Parts: sequence; structure tokens; C-alpha cells
Amino acid sequence: MKFLDLKNHFRDSAILSISDIRKIEPGFDVRRLVEWQKKGYVKKIIRNFYVFSDQETTEPSLFIIANTIYQPSYISFEMALAHYQLIPESVYGITSAATKKTTTLKTPLGNFIYRSLKPELFFGYVPIPFQNQRYLIAEPEKALLDFFYLNPTVLNDDDFAGLRINQDEFSAKINQEKLEKYLAVFDILTLKKRVLKFMEFIRHADI
Repeated sequence: MKFLDLKNHFRDSAILSISDIRKIEPGFDVRRLVEWQKKGYVKKIIRNFYVFSDQETTEPSLFIIANTIYQPSYISFEMALAHYQLIPESVYGITSAATKKTTTLKTPLGNFIYRSLKPELFFGYVPIPFQNQRYLIAEPEKALLDFFYLNPTVLNDDDFAGLRINQDEFSAKINQEKLEKYLAVFDILTLKKRVLKFMEFIRHADI
């Protein structure tokens, strides 16, 4: 396979995997990727995954990459909250929920941070199409609950204020009924108390 053939076939793909390449050329020699990397045509993300060097880095493409290099996972926590403009966009790394162990993958495109959830808590995410692919991201309510679940030290008004919640966006995007429905699935009394206290803080702040 010539590089231009590869580029044309995967021109709309946010990320390349060796397995995807071998679907169109079963006998593909991975040494070609090493050669193309040395020539600056592609960049290695982690083992078995690459991107085109001239590819524009966008939020959707980073989300697709995050979903792909550690599966199953979906965008959540601070990254999802920032995406929904619920908190300021000062997030360190792309944060995701995963069923496998907590880990951070450091790549040329930045850090991809995965925090482990129990399989029964792996819900509340939606597929968002982008070009010929899609990424999975938590709904606003689930991103908020995921954050509180794995940040038990966020528990009083000072902590809540430190999140710098955009109250207008919060009122527009958080569905109270859905939040309570998802909260019931967690079935953790201390989490429920913290979230309800946070909601009371938000209501008071809106006055």
C-alpha cells in the first residue's frame, strides 16, 4: 500500500489503527508505518494507533481518539462539563470514564485520563456523529454525577463555589428529573446528600 492510498482511504478518520488498515490490506507490513513516521507523514499516538501529521486537532477528533485508544470509555468528568460550558475550559487532559482500571495515557496530542467506574455505572452517555465517525460523551447530568462520585472531597459550599459553575448554562442544560433518576442508580446515600446539597447551593446562588 502506498501512503497516498492510505491517506485517501482514511482521509476523514480521526485516528488510524493497524487493525483498520489490515481490514483493507490483510498483509500490511507495520514497518511501513515506522517508515512513514520517520518521514513525518504520520504520528504515533500509542502502540498500534496513529494519526496523520497534517491532521487538524479538534475537540471532536480528540474525543474520538480518547474513545478509541482505551475501550470501552466515554468522555466525562471535567472535560464533559467544560464541553457543555458548565465549567470554565481550563481542563488538564481529556477525561473519560472507563470500566477498566484508572490510567493516564500520555501522547503527542496531550494526556488522556481514564477513571474507572463500576460496570453498572457505565451508562448515561450518547453517541455524537462527526464526519464518518462518532464519539461517546456523558450527558450533562451524568457527567456531573460521575464527577461527584469520584471526587468525594467536593462536599461544601466553598468547594461548590470553586467549581465556578456557569449558572445560566446549568439551568438550561441540567434536567432535574433525569439527574435524580441517574442519582438513584448510584444508590449511595452520601453521594445523594452531596449532590442535593450542591443543587441547593445552585438554587441559592441563582437568587
